[in-house]
Amino acid sequence: MHPMPKRDAYTQHLANVPLFSECSDKDLRLIARRTEEIQVPAGKELVTQGETGREFFIIVEGSALVLRDGEQIATLSAGDFFGELALLDRGPRSATVIAETPMQLLVLAQREFSGLLDEVPSLAHKVAKALAKRVREADQAGLH
Repeated sequence: MHPMPKRDAYTQHLANVPLFSECSDKDLRLIARRTEEIQVPAGKELVTQGETGREFFIIVEGSALVLRDGEQIATLSAGDFFGELALLDRGPRSATVIAETPMQLLVLAQREFSGLLDEVPSLAHKVAKALAKRVREADQAGLH
């Protein structure tokens, strides 16, 4: 038995991320080429409300706090993602996200994110579904 090549191990790692769970091996290879994996310390501000968004983040390990106008509105953990709204509409970030714990993240820049949405329909579908859920939750909470 030969050891798994590094790229195959990374592709398998991506398959365990809920956002990519329905992706084919071919899609996972595309995602692997376009994502960057980073580690950040607790307390690191990942996105800032009002600033221009340039990246999409997927949490592999750790948790983050989501603040709007200085008030905590959510906590994100492994499997969650954020940053898509500013990349989809090119508007400012709608919230600030701060690492609550040390975190491992997958990051996609604007071009890579847009390309993957075009090339991987299951990914675009999951992102759209998550956005719809967030809009419904905001409506119910009166956060228009």
